[in-house]
Amino acid sequence: MSRPVPNPGILDIAPYTPGKSPVAEPGRKVFKLSANETPFGPSPKAIEAFKRVADHLEDYPEGTSRVLREAIGRSFGLDPNRIICGAGSDEILNLLAHTYLGQGDEAISTTHGFLVYPIATMAVGAKNVVAQETNLTCDVDAILKAVTPKTKLVWLANPNNPTGTYVPFDEVKRLRAGLPSHVLLVLDAAYCDYVSRNDYEMGIELVATTENTVVTHTFSKIHGLAALRIGWMFGPEHVVDAVNRIRGPFNVSTPAMYAAVAAIEDTAHQAMSKQFTETWRNWLTEEIGKLGLKVTPSVANFVLIHFPTEGKTADAADAYLTKRGLVLRALKNYGLPHSLRMTIGTEEANRLVVEALRDFMASK
Repeated sequence: MSRPVPNPGILDIAPYTPGKSPVAEPGRKVFKLSANETPFGPSPKAIEAFKRVADHLEDYPEGTSRVLREAIGRSFGLDPNRIICGAGSDEILNLLAHTYLGQGDEAISTTHGFLVYPIATMAVGAKNVVAQETNLTCDVDAILKAVTPKTKLVWLANPNNPTGTYVPFDEVKRLRAGLPSHVLLVLDAAYCDYVSRNDYEMGIELVATTENTVVTHTFSKIHGLAALRIGWMFGPEHVVDAVNRIRGPFNVSTPAMYAAVAAIEDTAHQAMSKQFTETWRNWLTEEIGKLGLKVTPSVANFVLIHFPTEGKTADAADAYLTKRGLVLRALKNYGLPHSLRMTIGTEEANRLVVEALRDFMASK
C-alpha cells in the first residue's frame, strides 16, 4: 500500500522539544523555570491593548503589520520598510531558510546553538554544519573555517541560548568581514534586551551598512508576549523584498500586533525587568557557585548550571528539584547532558532553587 512520502531529510530532523511544564498537585506550589519566560508578564498596557481589539476578531489583520513596524522603527531608529514581522522570530528564521537555502546548500550553526536553526536548515533539504564553540561561546575562527563553496547562510544567536554567553560586536564584525559576500549572516538577538556589556551590539549597525546581514528579535522574552507569537527582522531592502514574497499575508494577528506596540513603548516595564534580571542573575551565579557547582557566566535571563558526571548528576538534580515544585530545563537535546538551564524567576523562586540545590548537594 503506497502513501505520501516526506521530502528527503525531513525524517532525519529531531523534533524541537520545549521545556517541560510543571504538573500542579494539591497543596504544592510550582515554579516553571524551564522556558525563559519573564516572571513579570507583559506590560499592563500591552494587556489593555490586547483586550481593546477583542470586539473585532472577525476582521483580518492588516497584512503588513504596518503599525507595529512603525513602532519598532521609532523605538530603534529604523526604516519601517526594512522590517518584517512574523509569528515569533521562529517563523522568520524558517522564512529565511526557505528563501536562501535549498538542496545541496549548507548553513552553519554552533555546537549549542538554538535548535530551530538545524530544523529550519534541514527542512528545506540543506545541510546543517556545526562549528565548534570555545568555552560554550561562539568561536568566529571555527565558523570561518567551516565555510565551503556550498555555504549560503550562518546562524548566530547572540546572546546564545542555552549557554547565556555572547560575542562582542568587534568579533561579530570580524565574522561578517571574513564571510563571502553571498553568505547571509543571521543575527538572532532574542535576548539582547538583558545585556549590559559595553562591547555588545545587537547588530543593527551591521545590517545598516551591509547587504548580507539581518537581525531578528522577539517579543517573547523581556516583553512577555510569548503566547501571542510575535517577532521581527530588520534587513536590507532586497532581503525584505524576497522574504515578503513567501510570507503569509496575515501572519501576525491584530491582538498580537497592538499588544506588541504597547509593549515596546512601555520602556519603564522593560527597564524594571532588566534591572531585576541583572540583580538576580548575579546573585544566583554567586550563590550556586558557593555550593560547588559551576555556572557559566550569562548575560541573558537564565543561567546554565553544570553538575558532576557521577553522583550528584544533572538528572538526579532535575528529579530532586521537580519533586519540590521547581522545574528547570534538561539539555540532553542540546548536547549538554550534565547541565540544567534555569530561567531567572521571582525572588521566591530563585531563593527556593538555591535552597533546594543546597539540600540536594548535602543529601546522601
